[in-house]
Amino acid sequence: MRVAPHTGVRPDVISAYEAAHREVPEELTAAIRAAGATSWTLHRSGPDLLHVQDCARLPAALERLPVDVARRSRMAGLLDAVHDCSGPGADAGPPVVGERP
Repeated sequence: MRVAPHTGVRPDVISAYEAAHREVPEELTAAIRAAGATSWTLHRSGPDLLHVQDCARLPAALERLPVDVARRSRMAGLLDAVHDCSGPGADAGPPVVGERP
């Protein structure tokens, strides 16, 4: 399954947000894989973020992991809204309007 949640980084902390992603803890990467994600790509256009996740299971599996709780806490000060993998619609994202090979 592929999900694509949309969030936004606060414009006043974009450089801090980018710095946070240069140092992604291996523990978080391992936990994301163990939760069923096979890839997680972040796209940024100005303050807009699109997270494209390919996963075997719903991203809600991440919500139970202490390392993801820590990630959400770390990002809370940088984002307008932190994507909550446990909330309603967590497995949704913007509607697909087209795909190309």
